[in-house]
Amino acid sequence: MGLFDLPIVPNSTELVPTFAQVQWIGEIERRYKLFGQPGKLAVTAFLTRGRMGRFEDAVALAEETGEPADIAAVWHYQSRTGVSFNLEQQISTDLGFFARGGVADGSVEPFAFTDIDKTIAAGLVLKGTSWGRADDTLGLAAVASGISREHQEYLDAGGLGILVGDGKLPNPGAETVIETYYAFPPFSSWRATLDYQFTCNPAFNEDRGPVSVIATRLRTQF
Repeated sequence: MGLFDLPIVPNSTELVPTFAQVQWIGEIERRYKLFGQPGKLAVTAFLTRGRMGRFEDAVALAEETGEPADIAAVWHYQSRTGVSFNLEQQISTDLGFFARGGVADGSVEPFAFTDIDKTIAAGLVLKGTSWGRADDTLGLAAVASGISREHQEYLDAGGLGILVGDGKLPNPGAETVIETYYAFPPFSSWRATLDYQFTCNPAFNEDRGPVSVIATRLRTQF
């Protein structure tokens, strides 16, 4: 359980010095064995208290003024809640499965990180023992994320979110991502990762995409 100070405005790096805007996060975790293999299930809930806007209020104001929807124009002190789960299950000594999901109050703007009201993800992680590379890891995952009807209407009215906003959103759809990666140690104390992502309906817009993203990462420790 934790209580965290929030920024002055959503997704800012400048924190409120008086904790006038806060987020409470609580988590319950259960570790178990299934058919002799270890697993873990965690359930997390959050409550955000701060100056945020309701999407319906922003859309109503935009209809009155004829201007694009502006969530900052309808900020007032209120709450946003959400809950999520994280499941990790070892299938064998070399193969693991995970699933994660969450849902939040889609009538109020997200305060930090990204514009998502609901999400579900699942994947597999395989060690390279079977091909003689025990320190290598191969991963495959898929995730689908969405936003609420109020959130869709806000974006369609010209509103901008933390990371998304096309001016109009006449054809909203779930953003789906398939990702695969391969991680290996090129040298002692180093780890490299090759990653590929295929994204459909980026920013919840069926008129955009699909998009392919290729990435690499190199990490070391001392």
